[in-house]
This record gives sequence, structure tokens and C-alpha cells, in this order.
Amino acid sequence: MNGILPLWKERGMTSHDCVFKLRKILKTKKVGHTGTLDPGVEGVLPICIGQATRIAEYLTDAGKTYEAIISIGRTTTTEDAEGETVEQHTAYKSFTRAQILQALQTLTGDIQQTPPMFSAVKVNGKKLYEYARAGQTVERPTRQVTIYTLELLSEDEIFEGEEVRFAIRIQCSKGTYIRTLAVQIGEALGYPAHMHELVRTSSGTFTKEHCLTLAEVAAKMELDDQSFILPVEYALSDYPYVEIDNSNRKQIFNGQVLPIHPLLKVNEKIVFGVEGKAFAVYIKHPTKDGQMKPDKMFPEIE
Repeated sequence: MNGILPLWKERGMTSHDCVFKLRKILKTKKVGHTGTLDPGVEGVLPICIGQATRIAEYLTDAGKTYEAIISIGRTTTTEDAEGETVEQHTAYKSFTRAQILQALQTLTGDIQQTPPMFSAVKVNGKKLYEYARAGQTVERPTRQVTIYTLELLSEDEIFEGEEVRFAIRIQCSKGTYIRTLAVQIGEALGYPAHMHELVRTSSGTFTKEHCLTLAEVAAKMELDDQSFILPVEYALSDYPYVEIDNSNRKQIFNGQVLPIHPLLKVNEKIVFGVEGKAFAVYIKHPTKDGQMKPDKMFPEIE
């Protein structure tokens, strides 16, 4: 069993919970997820099975799309609705659509984020949430992430109340904390804020339309139907494909360093394969100019 399972992770489970359950449902141990989703978040979670675990990092690195409800007026320990209140501003508030759009515009592009204490980022070999649960606060590394688009989904012209909420859609790079982004949006509007709700609607090339729930996967396996498992090639479809021929077959099958392929001059990766089946992913050689090297190989197709 090899391939990608686009899973719709439901609220209340960790990403690891999903992997644990799928190992039992699929009756295979080689199962891995492609980017943690918090228990309170639902959405697209591509799962790699068998050979496909070799490219899990490609899917983890892919851009993501989220839909979130931002709540202005209160910050929490976890930066989402699950945490305890840290700061609250109960006065009546009123924002125009233009004010909110301006705040979103200031946070579009490359921005700096400091991971929340309740996150899986490691500091000195220990996860931040472990410090947080022990009541400790440590210095956290600031990272740069990219917000490709920030779209206001709510259609109101005026947003008002003691706690103001509105929906947004975010297209962003890996490593983006939407909880932290919610706090930053609040800061841009001059008030404490948190992320009230979150759904991941896409991960790389996978969207909700591709996904099955755990129950749906189990039902298909009961019928001995594995058609829902997408081939490795599906996850590599963003990269150019080159058919292996007699001129390069031996070298590629042996994983040799080769002169750079013209397509690699304008692409991050290229896929070499046989009759449409991926055999190797090549990248520019990091130290040898004009050369390329294999990054991942799938020799089982020989």
C-alpha cells in the first residue's frame, strides 16, 4: 500500500491520533501525516502511506489555505478560544470594512511571527507547550512567514459590538501560526484578539473535495476498496516530469550526480520516471555548480 490519503481531520483529535487510527484501519505501520493540525481545528490533512512517506516533507512544505473567524476584544493563553482569558476589552467597538481591510493589508506579504507558548516548536529540546503546561515562559525564536493573500469573507460594512467577529481566508506559507496572526490583526486594529475558529481548506494540491473522514476510510476498507489512495505522482504534479530513456536510465537508476537538466534551471525540482511512474526526484546540487543530484528515489518501480 503506497500513496497519499487526503484525510479530513475532524475536531477533537490530534494529527497523531489520526495516524494511530489509520495504522489500524489500513493494517500498515508506515503511515505519517504532513503537518500538525491542533485538536480544535478541522480540515485537510494529507497522509502519506508506504513509499509516499519519503515525500512527506514536500507536502509539509507546501502552501496552505485556511478559513478563520477572528474575535476582537479578548486575548487568551493559547491565542485561540480554548485558552484562558489574558486581557479583555469590554467596551463597545465599531470598525468599518475599510479599517479591517487596511489591517489585513498590513499583514500581507512577508511578516515576522513569534510562535505561541502553546505550540510544538522546540526550544532547548523541549516543546513550548511542555513549558507552558508547567507554568513556564521561555524566550521564543521569531520566524519569517509569508501571507500570500488575506481575504475578508464577511460582507458587512460595519462590524460592531463588545466582541467583534469576522471571517477571513488566508493563503500562507508553511510555519504560519493562524492563532498568532489573529492576535496580530487585533494589534493592527488596536485591541486584544484571538482566533475563534479555524478550518484548513487546502494543503498543497489537496482540497476538501479530495478528502475522506476516518469513518469513510474505514467503510471503504471494509469493502476492500483502496481507490481513495492517490498515487505518489499526484503529490509531485507541481514539478515537471521527464521520462527516463536509454541515454540516462543507468545513471538515474544508480542515483548518480548528473549535468543539470534545463528544466531544473527554472524549477525547484524535476521528476524522472518510467511510463508515468515516478522513480527519482532531482534537485540542483547544493555545492556543484551545473550539476543535479537525486533528492528522493522510489526504486520499487524497477
